[in-house]
Amino acid sequence: QVQLVESGGGLVQAGGSLRLSCAASGRTFSNNAMAWFRQAPGKEREFVAACNRNGGITYYADSVKGRFTISRDNAKSTVYPQMNSLKPEDTAVYSCAAKITSIYGVWRSENEYAYWGQGTQVTVSS
Repeated sequence: QVQLVESGGGLVQAGGSLRLSCAASGRTFSNNAMAWFRQAPGKEREFVAACNRNGGITYYADSVKGRFTISRDNAKSTVYPQMNSLKPEDTAVYSCAAKITSIYGVWRSENEYAYWGQGTQVTVSS
């Protein structure tokens, strides 16, 4: 089992920055590929960013490419998205997800991830 707890959400003005955190416990963190997803009110959950087990491979949704950076610290069992140049359309509940894997891949489908956090609200005002 993997437990995930997100933090760092809040209210920010358009053009601002925010850094979320997702702390993992329960299993060896370096065995997990990690990802962030978000869900805006009335919309389906969508992929944001993913990284492989050591953070050496990352993958981003087109909507956040160039603005968001996903990174991880395996010593702290934590994964971060640094979110810059935020836009009102980035407003959503952001959730991290974990996939236990033996390979160093990245996945963008939510169906690949068995473990999820509760989510943290990010609101970007115009």
